[in-house]
Amino acid sequence: MGGMASKTLSLLNSWTITVMVIAGFIATPILFVVSSIFADGGEVWGQLVNSVLKDYIVNSFSLMIGVAIGVSVLGISTAWIVSNCDFWGRKFWQWALLMPLAIPAYILAYVYTDLLGYYGPFQALLRGLFNWTNANQYWFPNVRSMGGAIAMFTLVLYPYVYLLTRVAFLEQSRRTLEAARSLGSGPWRSFGRIALPLARPAIFSGVALVLMETLSDFGTVQYLGVSTFTTGIYRTWFGRDNRIAAAQLAAILMIFILILIVVERWSRRRSRYYETGGNHPSSLLYELTGFKGVLATIACAFPVAIGFVIPGVRLTYLTIAHWEETMDQSFWQLGNHSLLLALITAAITLIMAIIMGYGQRLMPTLPMKLAVRVAASGYAIPGSVIAVGIMIPIGQLDNAIDSFARSLFGLSTGLIFSGTIVALLFAYVVRFLAVGFSAVESSLGKVTPNLDEASRSLGYAPLHTLVKVHLPIIVPGLLTSAILVFVDVMKELPATLVIRPFNFDTLAVRVYQYASDERLIEASAPALAIVMVGIIPVILLSWQITKTSQS
Repeated sequence: MGGMASKTLSLLNSWTITVMVIAGFIATPILFVVSSIFADGGEVWGQLVNSVLKDYIVNSFSLMIGVAIGVSVLGISTAWIVSNCDFWGRKFWQWALLMPLAIPAYILAYVYTDLLGYYGPFQALLRGLFNWTNANQYWFPNVRSMGGAIAMFTLVLYPYVYLLTRVAFLEQSRRTLEAARSLGSGPWRSFGRIALPLARPAIFSGVALVLMETLSDFGTVQYLGVSTFTTGIYRTWFGRDNRIAAAQLAAILMIFILILIVVERWSRRRSRYYETGGNHPSSLLYELTGFKGVLATIACAFPVAIGFVIPGVRLTYLTIAHWEETMDQSFWQLGNHSLLLALITAAITLIMAIIMGYGQRLMPTLPMKLAVRVAASGYAIPGSVIAVGIMIPIGQLDNAIDSFARSLFGLSTGLIFSGTIVALLFAYVVRFLAVGFSAVESSLGKVTPNLDEASRSLGYAPLHTLVKVHLPIIVPGLLTSAILVFVDVMKELPATLVIRPFNFDTLAVRVYQYASDERLIEASAPALAIVMVGIIPVILLSWQITKTSQS
């Protein structure tokens, strides 16, 4: 019996050590970026401070403010309508409002620049209708601007706010709102005085998540000509060839992200004070018929049409109409590259997530919890920051190995890790491990501890319990974890653009390259493939929402 206890303790220690190693693995690029603040960026850093750093800060703040307002208006209004109003098609819009999440912002920017540009079909139609011959005869908003960037991010990211706010509205006590209505409060007064304040933590949390995604973006702001930290990192790295200065810009960007993380965590804690009571009647508060019902439908249809239907139809049309140009051999090769990277990353992150989740279940100590949180922190860090944090130390490691080989054997090893698939997979794992872990942790949390106790009483070791008991139970969670990571890797652009091996492109990189050359027809097929893959997690999320609502 003592031998079994000793063996179990040893195994528990091995779980702890393994999770610690994973945490160190994930934290390495982040710590390197943070440490670069104290490095000497040389003349380039001084030039950045005196010339463009102010623009990066001002543009980032402007983008954050504009997007925060936009997603709040769209997310809160649609959440209130589908949660508290009864109108024709309400159940359809409950899940349809999530569909814009399937389209990355950079693809939306490419599509609308094509549609709304001077030579695009929309302006061509206007010139034909009004007999205008040149741009000086009329005014039309420029998509390639700060306003255009705000619109793109708002249209694809408002579902974060919609989803969290809708949950908050559904958790509110109907009796409170009905009491307000019985005292003469109209819909607007009840919404402003009761529902909105109670949902404020969820709204803050959703907006914080949106702003993290906004600051992490590269493809959209680069294409629309808005200078932010992510574009500055890329230009400093490749244009000025100064990796330390690029890392210092990345460190400043991380400060913005950390502030948003604090706001999101604070909002999550505040959400514990929602008024819930399980007293939701089957009838909704407000019956919308006639003209009001039409307005509610339009309010829900507008963001879905602009953020998903129109760009989806445009990409489909371009792909089919020019299939010989779009569906060539290179498209299938790019698809294979993206598929390979996504599958390998999903497998690696799934294994790590299981180790972390089960290790935390076995030993819920403070060091273990801290290690798990560190390992799951990568998703909040922009891909461009992770790329910088990986490429510099890997380059230094390659140089050290080369120097050692030269001194010992008189041979040059060259670059072993830099610009390889190994480095790219490292970046993906750092970035998306949190996504996979979240699904695994949630699934393990639903498994009763009685099963662990029963397994221990039968003399089974923790590893045997995991394989024989837990894994079969949490298969749906494991599949969800793998799918979410798979889709995120397919869409990832900044890290791939910086780290990818020479002549090894993915669907996302090729879309960016074609769009930068104003070749949207060639970009349509890979862009459509990314969108179709992106629909998968939206369907899973919609199914989960429907199942929860029915239960």
